[in-house]
Amino acid sequence: MDKQAAASTRTPPVGHLIRDWRQRRRLTQLDLACDAEISTRHLSFLETGRSRPSREMLMHLSELLDMPLRERNALLVAAGFAPVFRERKLDDPAMARAREAVQLVLTAHEPYPAIVVDRQWNLMMANRAAHRLLAGIPPEKLKPPLNVLRLSLEPDGLAKHIVNLGEWRAHLLARLRAQVAASGDAGLRALHEELSALPPMPGEVRDPPSTPFPDVVVRLEMDSPLGRLALFSTITVFGTPVDVTLSELALEAFYPADEQTGALLRAMAAAEA
Repeated sequence: MDKQAAASTRTPPVGHLIRDWRQRRRLTQLDLACDAEISTRHLSFLETGRSRPSREMLMHLSELLDMPLRERNALLVAAGFAPVFRERKLDDPAMARAREAVQLVLTAHEPYPAIVVDRQWNLMMANRAAHRLLAGIPPEKLKPPLNVLRLSLEPDGLAKHIVNLGEWRAHLLARLRAQVAASGDAGLRALHEELSALPPMPGEVRDPPSTPFPDVVVRLEMDSPLGRLALFSTITVFGTPVDVTLSELALEAFYPADEQTGALLRAMAAAEA
């Protein structure tokens, strides 16, 4: 079997990919056809392979379906076109300006923790405040690639320091489950299955009562050498990236949920200085 034939057996037909992403976005053929300003018949022909989509049509549909850049490239390749979006490692010299911009945000967020993760929740960058929260974690647990969700929930990671572990676990798993549904990423699905199977910690409430506004803010309460911290976080992504790596980066910034936590974080930074 030649390479082209082997690739065709691994890559679903382009029409199947269009249909799968349309269904993932919970759109009917009529919905997507109207948005794309084409006939339902034409869209049906694209999905069944009776018509071959142009490169422009694929880019148009992938934009309407809000597909990740990685998946847009896969869609183009499945149709026989070259990928459009470059993928460079974060330490690539061409990414220097992007790294500088991210580092500026991380530094400006001191003395509060902030981290940058990739699409699989592997730690890419972190400020000094975030590293302070990892004090006491066994060094072997901090070797790259360091998955922050795994570190948060594994018994020999941060889990033993998290006071409201049941609530935090439910929050992280719900977030991860939503990402799997939105992206169809097999790696994220495997990570969700792995973390869902972790045993509870002693005394952990696995089904904590829901808060009045669970989608607004979920506090992370954890013990530190100086006292108990209460944090909440926000996530920032690049608005209009043209690089796959940049499009998959997320910056999670943690803020003190009360004045005591703010004072403790400032004290921890001052003690280190």
